[in-house]
Amino acid sequence: MSQHTPLPAHAPGAVPSVPPTLPARAGVGLKPEHFQAILATQPDIGFFEVHAENYLVAGGPFHHYLSRIRERYPLSIHGVGLSIGADAALDVDHLNALQRLLDKYQPQSFSEHLAWSTHGAAFLNDLLPLPYNTATLQRVCDHIDQVQTHLQRRMLLENPATYVEFAASTWDEGGFITEVLRRTGCGLLLDVNNVHVSCINHHRDAHATIRALPLHAVGEIHLAGFAEQVDGNGDALLIDSHGAPVAQAVWDLYAFTLALTGAQPTLLERDNDIPAWPVLLAEAHLADALLRQSPSSPVRRADTTVAAAERATRQAWADHPATNPEVAA
Repeated sequence: MSQHTPLPAHAPGAVPSVPPTLPARAGVGLKPEHFQAILATQPDIGFFEVHAENYLVAGGPFHHYLSRIRERYPLSIHGVGLSIGADAALDVDHLNALQRLLDKYQPQSFSEHLAWSTHGAAFLNDLLPLPYNTATLQRVCDHIDQVQTHLQRRMLLENPATYVEFAASTWDEGGFITEVLRRTGCGLLLDVNNVHVSCINHHRDAHATIRALPLHAVGEIHLAGFAEQVDGNGDALLIDSHGAPVAQAVWDLYAFTLALTGAQPTLLERDNDIPAWPVLLAEAHLADALLRQSPSSPVRRADTTVAAAERATRQAWADHPATNPEVAA
């Protein structure tokens, strides 16, 4: 990382204290296809997560089912539309709608992305990357301060999956995110699949990338599947598709991460090609198996090995063969 003179950490002011946390277990993204099965079977699962923008309307069947499921399970609400990195002001109407949603369901966690999706009056249905420089840093911090003050809660910021990088960047991603968290007091949603995707795409070491993140501030972990394409140079290009089972390489990276962070609430994301409920539940059970093997507190030693992480995932598969999502269907 380039040399930067750090500014004093942002004074917390009206930013609230940390809300009750999710359990250090595996959870699953809540999808309408599974509402009935979840209510009928009441599965043993740590928590559910929903995308905030699917619930910003008043009333309707989504709220009916979410209210019933929320009575039984912890909840995480994950935003995809705030456009934290945009060069324009945040949408106050959107913030007000989020505030009403959070007040209604009182989730244990709220998170958003380190990305932008708006330009002027246009909304782009994507999470687009940012240059990591001083101007972006100030803008992102200002927006996070505004979000936390408006919502009266601490938010988690998710590391992105990226397909391009900017010549204008003067920070590496780990240093940039660390400085954002230091200045704003927000936490980190560590998406392990995003780390794997970005590191393959940019030819970086995923284990070094994980170590460079502010792991002390992790409040939740995401796991997901990816799609594989080929770029113009013939190199592998991974797409964060959320449309496939978690790959073995991501399970191994997850076990490596848990050795450094200790057990953390972990979400299995599936937003495309959504399988039957037992398949997703099986993936959650595999994550739970790895969580049970992880240390109860972070390991600070520099000798945490990739081989140890791989052994942990192989043991979890051996102990729980039915959690293979291709078999569980």
